[in-house]
Amino acid sequence: MQQTINHTLTAAWTAAWDEGDVSAFDAIVTADYQRESAGTKKITGLKELQQEILEVRAAFPDLTTRIDKVIADGDDVAIFWTTTGTFTHPLGGVPPTGRVVETRGSNALTLRDGRIAYERVTWDAAELLADLGVPSLHSAFEDETTDVVVDELTGNLPLDVMKGFNRQFITGVTVVTTVDEDGKPRGLAANSYASISLDPPLVLVCVQKTSSTYPALFRSEHFGINILSNEQHDTVRTFASKAPDKFANLEWHAGPHGVPLIDGSAASLEAEIKERFQAKTHTIFVGRVRHAEVADVDPMIYKAGHFFDGARLQEL
Repeated sequence: MQQTINHTLTAAWTAAWDEGDVSAFDAIVTADYQRESAGTKKITGLKELQQEILEVRAAFPDLTTRIDKVIADGDDVAIFWTTTGTFTHPLGGVPPTGRVVETRGSNALTLRDGRIAYERVTWDAAELLADLGVPSLHSAFEDETTDVVVDELTGNLPLDVMKGFNRQFITGVTVVTTVDEDGKPRGLAANSYASISLDPPLVLVCVQKTSSTYPALFRSEHFGINILSNEQHDTVRTFASKAPDKFANLEWHAGPHGVPLIDGSAASLEAEIKERFQAKTHTIFVGRVRHAEVADVDPMIYKAGHFFDGARLQEL
């Protein structure tokens, strides 16, 4: 019996995960099969599992899985496994890094009439990305709740409420820079910069995944933050546009690690990327500052869609 279970599970697992034949699971699960993720507590069925396998295999074409051990005690079965693959194509909006990952996990199965009725897993696609150094902020992926009440007494938080809140926050104007795999400078305008700490010197910036700069930034080891000055209004327009080469008519110099730093900025820094947190539509990049430059010019100020002269601040 033990050997039969081992052979059946191993054959189906290899066919699905290593060869992409997800129909192999059809014969070994019940019609009401449920799969629970130990990390997210999310419960899915066979179709979701098969779709996840296809997506992971598309991102890791050389994926191979080894069943390390199968332990059976009546209708309770535990599988321990190891998977290796190269991150070659995008997965869940995350650009490929070309890195090889080896990840391990275990599945606790409950059988009914020789088929898997319930499965609790310690691993899913999010865990795979975490093993690659790309953890997710789980709160950003929570399902919409209806227990939020705002001023017009609706159950959901309208987008305009958050926009109105953000318009009251005054920021500087920054351009995030990096270089792509061909050494070409890339950049985008952003006001989502923040200093995390002075010791150690850590900063963060949030970048939307649809940005044309995002793939290059994700693959890079360093990024630059340029705080724009009052004299750089044209620079803001350039980096807020969809111009194919935003550096064509721009004066800049490379930092010690090759990151483009824009001449004339109020301040510029170069940071080594330490963390990349997935937050649904955005990625939060955390970097340790390795180089900084400060000029004797006033920064530009941004509030509610308008730019202001940072030199004309009136002290309260």
